[in-house]
Parts: sequence; structure tokens; C-alpha cells
Amino acid sequence: MDLAVIGIVFGAIFVVELPDKTFIAALVLSTRYKPWAVWVGVGLAFFVQCLIAVTVGQAVTYLPEQLVEAVAGLIFLVGAVILFREAPKADAAEASTEQEYAAKAADDKTGLAAIGASFLVLFAAEWGDLSQLLTISLVGRYGHPVSVFIGAWGALLVVSGLAVLAGRVLLRYIKLSTVHYVGAAVCLVLAVVTAVELVR
Repeated sequence: MDLAVIGIVFGAIFVVELPDKTFIAALVLSTRYKPWAVWVGVGLAFFVQCLIAVTVGQAVTYLPEQLVEAVAGLIFLVGAVILFREAPKADAAEASTEQEYAAKAADDKTGLAAIGASFLVLFAAEWGDLSQLLTISLVGRYGHPVSVFIGAWGALLVVSGLAVLAGRVLLRYIKLSTVHYVGAAVCLVLAVVTAVELVR
């Protein structure tokens, strides 16, 4: 395990995922079901998705190193562009995202049923998401699958925990558009660092 890699991955995934629909989905689900059940269900969905992303990322490391670095840098750059382009409309899109997930969680559920419903909603919503692509790229970039897994899953658990416990309060003080811009800046830094190392 590499603590530096865990920290870098945690920070990158956290700022990319905080303004994402994951946050809104967990927040809405926690208004329908018990917050602990939502967090467990969402956490299990993220566990499976991180495991898949890290496995794919590890398979990618068997490709030529320069190719892996180039693709990782490209994904970081694309992530920066996507976050930057979505930032101006993020605040306006928040209400429609809430309605979308409220409709998916219309029935009252408790215990295992609430955990299962939260798992399914988040697993479907996050498939092929930017954070999953970044996780794959970060494994390819650093070659530490366990460290990347811990950093990515930890960040996703913290984001969903914040949404479940204090989502409404955070949205009052932090604009999603601002977090999009911060996420775009982080992705851009990772793209530049990767490009510099590739040129060397």
C-alpha cells in the first residue's frame, strides 16, 4: 500500500464525485429510507464498482507503459472538459436530478429492502461514470491497485456519507457549479502531470 497514492486518489475522486448525481441520489434516498440503510446500500454498490474499475485498470497495466500513460492523461483531460462544461448548468440541474431519484425511490422500504433498493439505484446510475473511468486511469497511472481501491472507495463512502447526513445543509453553502470547477482543475492538473512524465 502507498499512502501517497491513497491520498491522491481520495482527493481526485472526492472532488469529482461531490458535484455528481451520486450526491443528490444519496440525499434523496435518505429522505425515503433510513439513512444508515442508504449508506450501506450505496457503499456496497461503490465497492463492486471500484472492484471492477480496479480490475480493469490492473489489466490495462499489461499494455505498453507509454500507451497507458497517454490514455490516462487523455481521460484526465476529458474529465476536466466534461466537468468544466457541466459547471454552469449544475445548479439548475440539481432540482431535476432530485425529482428523477425521488421517482425511483417512491416506495417506502426498510432494512434489507432499503439497502437493496439503494444499491440498485446507485449501481445503475454510476455505471461507466467519470469516477469509474478515473479509477481505471489512476490504476494505470500509478500501478497500485489496492491503494487506488482504498482511496477511491473511501472517497465515495465519504461523499455518500456527507449526502446522507448533511446533504441539504451543504447544498445551502456550497454551489455544485463551484465544486465542478474545482474537480475540473484537479483533472487538468493530473492530465498535465501525466503529460510531463510521458514527455520525459
